Amino acid sequence: MTTYAHGGEVNSFAALCGCAPEEVIDLSSNINFTTPTVDFSGVTLNAYPSYKVLTEALAEHYGVASEELELFNGGSSAIFTLLRFFDNPTCTIYSPAYLEYKKAALLYNKKVSFINRFESMDAEVEENSLVIFVNPSTPDGHYYEIETLMERWSAKNCTILIDESFLEFCGGESATRYFHSYDKLYVLKSQTKFYGCAGVRVGIVLSSRENIAALKEKEPLWKISTLDSHFLIMALHDKAFHTRSHKLNDEAKMYLKTIIDHSPLFEEVFESNTNFFLVRLASMSAKEFQEKLLSHKIMVRDCSNFDFLDDRTIRIAVKSISALKQFKIVVSTLVLRGHSN
Repeated sequence: MTTYAHGGEVNSFAALCGCAPEEVIDLSSNINFTTPTVDFSGVTLNAYPSYKVLTEALAEHYGVASEELELFNGGSSAIFTLLRFFDNPTCTIYSPAYLEYKKAALLYNKKVSFINRFESMDAEVEENSLVIFVNPSTPDGHYYEIETLMERWSAKNCTILIDESFLEFCGGESATRYFHSYDKLYVLKSQTKFYGCAGVRVGIVLSSRENIAALKEKEPLWKISTLDSHFLIMALHDKAFHTRSHKLNDEAKMYLKTIIDHSPLFEEVFESNTNFFLVRLASMSAKEFQEKLLSHKIMVRDCSNFDFLDDRTIRIAVKSISALKQFKIVVSTLVLRGHSN
């Protein structure tokens, strides 16, 4: 795999299969398979964007003040901006983690170290360093209670960046509760995941008023479009979507877990609090498994390019039950053909 490759490359996969993108069953991308219904008919595009309504809606949604958040053109854009903004020469990433953090840290000449979340959560971090922690984690989807970690990091005077892009899938408590007790904390929220809108580029950074003011001084005035803003305002107010999304994801997640648990193709499934599972294959490599799914137009995520993971790990995302039924048929067929040995 390419060092920083990720899931969701539907168009290139469809070209490889010789099919239309809409024929692909994408279990590689960990964005919500259900989305809000948004009407764009009343949107006016002949004026510059105004973010007041969106900022107020987001502040209410996340329980912060409007002055405690800044908008970005997607979560990845926020990551690169923050890694350029932070002047800490050293950076510790609790890994495996979203690979854009590693890419950005190296790009901005940070001295990067990695803590293996599966083995060394008690490892010490360097004083005055930048700490990056994804919670819930990716690619395994585990939600961590971080009170002890916060005490350890703050005692070392670290700058802390916590990525909560998947928090809305599990309902865990946000790190924003520490804003008023520690002034070097930043929380990243990506809207892509829960609202199923990879094409709508809105990322959010939450921090203290002082930190956000300093961040804004180095940012352009307009960063997201009126269309992006309108979509998210409507999505935030669509309470029926939130209820429906959790219900459908919970049902589909249970169905997917049953498929994995009962197939000899899979050796281990990691506990997940989100809309995807990290899975270890019993005998074949991730690449081999992908190749066997190719003719069935099904994508899964090869996780071998994540730190501390090997070539038998894959991520399977929760999608509609109808899509997962097709996956189940293919898995059963592979077992019958003896591919589980």
